Amino acid sequence: MTTPQDLFLVSLDVPGEQPVEQGDLSLALAGAELIDLLGARALVLDGERIVPGPVLTTGDRMLDEAGAALVRGEPYETVEDWLWRRGEGLAVAYRDVLESEGQLTGKRRRRLALRDRDDPQADTPARRHAADRWWSHEPVLAGLASTLGIQGGRPPEEEPGDEAVVAVLVAVGDAVTELEAVRERRRIENVAFDNIWRAP
Repeated sequence: MTTPQDLFLVSLDVPGEQPVEQGDLSLALAGAELIDLLGARALVLDGERIVPGPVLTTGDRMLDEAGAALVRGEPYETVEDWLWRRGEGLAVAYRDVLESEGQLTGKRRRRLALRDRDDPQADTPARRHAADRWWSHEPVLAGLASTLGIQGGRPPEEEPGDEAVVAVLVAVGDAVTELEAVRERRRIENVAFDNIWRAP
């Protein structure tokens, strides 16, 4: 299992004060992919820029797609730009993959089967792995989850030691904050627009 898969399952299974916004989750999943690719030595960070290494086969379809999507020409892509580009629709993509593999309900979804948003939670190997990692307060998973408002009852016992990982976590937090600011501006604009039409 990968960090993005674990994060996706934690976002479903660990109750929070508010539901996780799909856009926020997509940004965090893109950050989780970067962290796993850093761990696989498929890239390094040079300041805020992502410098790709050799194309690797990780054994995970989504991570391999992420590695193939890295910008390989200078001046290279910033972490922030990667989060916004790769993150688009990523939560849905992870849900589809986990669903098709039977890791959400314990049953593989047939190609033409309709999705049921109220599928019961199943005790699948993927869910057990994510839960084990979550309840061990693993710093990277806890750090990503905290940007989504998911708290584990206490902070991780240690911070991620790798500076590049910390840089990605900070970038994810900044992107999620920026997205919430965009949502808030839209809410204010919509209220103002409604008030104009309601005015006598």
